[in-house]
Amino acid sequence: MVPETQPENDFAGQRLGLAPAGSGSIAQLGRRVAALAIDWACAVLISIAFFDYDPLATTVVFAIAQILFIPTLGGSPGHRIMRLRLIRLGGGWTGLWRPIVRTALLVLVIPAVIKRVDSVSKSLASLPIPKGIDPTKARAPRPR
Repeated sequence: MVPETQPENDFAGQRLGLAPAGSGSIAQLGRRVAALAIDWACAVLISIAFFDYDPLATTVVFAIAQILFIPTLGGSPGHRIMRLRLIRLGGGWTGLWRPIVRTALLVLVIPAVIKRVDSVSKSLASLPIPKGIDPTKARAPRPR
């Protein structure tokens, strides 16, 4: 199956009826990741200050912040700092169950992905290296 290509005048969110840029448009990935990193850093700081940097406490603090701030402020502290907000397409209040589902997916999926990447990098690091090859100076052959 051949993937469909978008015409040049299409943009993310067009099918949803959103603006091409600015307020009301879909946020860029970099801003979303930055907002997530800010939220996680805040949770880590609270965990260090009050819970001796317990991983479970960090996750719970992160989850509580997401579940409390998304329905009340329209986004987490990281979202607000990055000038993002979560809205429903039809408008109105996000409700409480949507932030709970979103947060459950965040705290279950992201750690699993990070653990998988970490295990793959450890597997690659444990591969035997032939004698006479310095892995810090090895380069892949250039295509001709």
